[in-house]
Amino acid sequence: MIVSIRSVAKRRRGLIALLGAAALAVGGGTVFAVPACAATAVTFSTHVVPPSISGVPAFDADATAQITVDNATPKVGDTVTVTYDVITPPANNPTTLDIPAGTVLPSGKVVLNGDPTKTVAVTGTLNTEPVLGKAAFPPFKMTGTFTVTDPGPITLSPGDINIHTSYILPLDTVITVNNPPAPVSETITATPATTPNNRAITLGSDSGAAGASVTVTGSGFTPGATVTVAGVQGTTATGEATPVTASGSGGISATLAVSDLHTTGIIAFEGATYDAATAAGPVAYTVIDNTPTPPGSQKLTTSVKAGTLSMTQAGDTVTMSSVNYGEGGASTGNLQTVTVKDFRGGATGWSLTGSVTDFKGPSGAVIGAGKLSWTPVCATTTGSPSTCTAGSPGTVGSGATLASAPNGTVTGGQFTADAGLSLDVPAFSATGSYSGVLTLTLT
Repeated sequence: MIVSIRSVAKRRRGLIALLGAAALAVGGGTVFAVPACAATAVTFSTHVVPPSISGVPAFDADATAQITVDNATPKVGDTVTVTYDVITPPANNPTTLDIPAGTVLPSGKVVLNGDPTKTVAVTGTLNTEPVLGKAAFPPFKMTGTFTVTDPGPITLSPGDINIHTSYILPLDTVITVNNPPAPVSETITATPATTPNNRAITLGSDSGAAGASVTVTGSGFTPGATVTVAGVQGTTATGEATPVTASGSGGISATLAVSDLHTTGIIAFEGATYDAATAAGPVAYTVIDNTPTPPGSQKLTTSVKAGTLSMTQAGDTVTMSSVNYGEGGASTGNLQTVTVKDFRGGATGWSLTGSVTDFKGPSGAVIGAGKLSWTPVCATTTGSPSTCTAGSPGTVGSGATLASAPNGTVTGGQFTADAGLSLDVPAFSATGSYSGVLTLTLT
C-alpha cells in the first residue's frame, strides 16, 4: 500500500516576540457535556504546575477525559490501542500572544487496574491551530498501545499529563492527578490466549476395501495422553475406533480397520470426547465397496477427491488517497479482493488474517502500523456448505481477522473477502510517499 502526503502552504499570522510568551498555564475547570458512548467520560481533580517563566503559581483544577480502546475483548498476547481523549483540559494560554500551530505536543499516561506502576504511555499530535492569547487550551487526544499479559477485567483510568511547547523556549506544563487513581473510564475483559492446535495425522493410504486396515501416524499430541483414532462421516462417528498412547515426543502410530462404507475421513483426538478445535483431521479416506455383485448386475463406482484450501488476490498493490501536510487525517483505499476456495471436504473451517508493517517514507520518516485500520466484508458463493463471517472493524496492527468460516458437520465452498482501509496520517508527517506491506495468512 502506498500513501502520499501533499505539501500545502498556508498563511500564518505574524507573531510578536515576548519573553516567556510560549508558556502554557492552567485555566478554570469548566466541564463540557459529551455525548453518551461505550466508555465513560469522567471528571477528576488535578494539580497543575505551569512553567515558572509564566509567573502563574501551581494550583488545582478539574479535567474531564474519556478512555477508549480499539478492542474491548482482547486475548492474552493481543496489542490494544488506547485513546486518551482530554475533553476539558485544565490549561490555557496566560499571555496575550498566540502560540502558533505545530509547537504544542501533549503526552500522558493511562493507568491500568488502578495501579500507578502499570501505565500505558500515550502521545498526542502537534496542534494544528494556534492557541490564542488568553484562550482555553483546546481538547486533544493521545494514543498508545499495550500488550495484554493476563486474562480477566482491566480497568483504564486517566493519568498524568504533560503539555510541552517548543515555541521560543522548550517549556512544560505538568498536570498530575490528585488522589490517584482517577475514576475508571473504560473496562475491558481479556480472555486466555488461543492455544495453537499442532496436532496432525497422516494415513498410509487414502482408500481401502471394506474391512482393510489403514496405518495412521501423528504428531503434536500431549506426551503420554490416550488418543482415539476413529473413522467419521463429516463429524459423525462411523463405529471404527482404536485407542493409542502418545509417545514422549507426542507422536502416535496406530492401525485402524475400516469397514463402514459411509466413512469419509479419519480423525484422532485426546480425551473422552471429540472437539474439532483440538483434534487432528479429518483426513479424507474412501472405503471401497467390495460387496459381491449379484449375477446379471454391474456395480458402478466413482469417487470425489478432496482438494485444498487456497486463496488468490485480485492484485498486490493498493494506492491510497493523499492527505495534505499540516492537516493529516484519513488516507483511504480498498483492499484488493481476496478469493478463498475451501475444497478440502470434511469438517474444518478456516481463518484469513492480516498483519501490516510500519509505513516508511522519505528520509526515515515512519507512520506506525498501528495507524492502519480496516472494515472487513465477505461474501459466500451460492451453494457453499459454509458461510463466511467478516472480521471486526478496527486496527490491523500485528494481527487481525479479515474473514473466517467455522468448523461444521460439512464445510467448504468459495468466498470473497474485501476491506475498506484507512491510515490515520499525523498532521505534520514529512511530505512524500509512504509504503507498508499488508500480509494475509490463510489457515
